Amino acid sequence: MRPSRLLAPVALALLATAIWQLWERGTPVMAADEQPATMLVHDVYFTLQESTPENREKLLAACRKYLVDHPGVVLFACGTPSDLNRPVNDRAWDVGLHVVFASRADHDRYQTAPAHLQFIEENRSTWKQVRVFDTDAVAVKKN
Repeated sequence: MRPSRLLAPVALALLATAIWQLWERGTPVMAADEQPATMLVHDVYFTLQESTPENREKLLAACRKYLVDHPGVVLFACGTPSDLNRPVNDRAWDVGLHVVFASRADHDRYQTAPAHLQFIEENRSTWKQVRVFDTDAVAVKKN
């Protein structure tokens, strides 16, 4: 199995770890009867002009260089499509970026952060399509 195929399970493990850590600290994970604390999950799917392993790796490296260390980031992960090939899987993309922010305000600051803007400037010419899916999410502690 190619190393890039291992990234989806790694991303899920990272997400589970982040949620576990939040649960241990008590925020923003909540019990079923508590007031929800909303995180913002920012998922971006890039389709490249030239979809080659080298170009995918360049974009992954840029994600790791510019998008990891921002205030309020609970989880950062990036990778390529999993080898799962079920009818419900959308595989029409090359690189996926997944950032969970502690709050919408953290996300909004990220959007105008110099490192984020530098990432866009240096990489936008390689993108054929960018799809962004933002989710208001609440992690609920299982009773």
